[in-house]
Amino acid sequence: QVRLVESGGGLVHPGESLRLSCTASGLAVDDAAMSWYRQVPGEERDFVASIFSRGTKTNYRDAVRGRFTISIDNAKNTVYLQMDRLELDDTAVYYCNAQDRRDYDWWGQGTQVTVSL
Repeated sequence: QVRLVESGGGLVHPGESLRLSCTASGLAVDDAAMSWYRQVPGEERDFVASIFSRGTKTNYRDAVRGRFTISIDNAKNTVYLQMDRLELDDTAVYYCNAQDRRDYDWWGQGTQVTVSL
């Protein structure tokens, strides 16, 4: 059974930074496509960033490219999302996703990120 546990969310002001963590069990993060998504109440869950091919390739949604950085730590079996220069529109629940070799999707429970004046 795969389990993903997110942490690192919180309340920050515009321009500040947060780092989200997603620690996996039952799956090796460098052997899966690992992604972050976010969701605002009443809206669909949106793609934010992904890392794959054993951490050699990354992809970002346009709105966060240049501000967010996704990375993995194989020793800790953890994927990170470093979020810099946060904006009000970044407020959402952030979810960790793992797509395994069978193309099955696993999800974490989510962590709240609030950017407020």
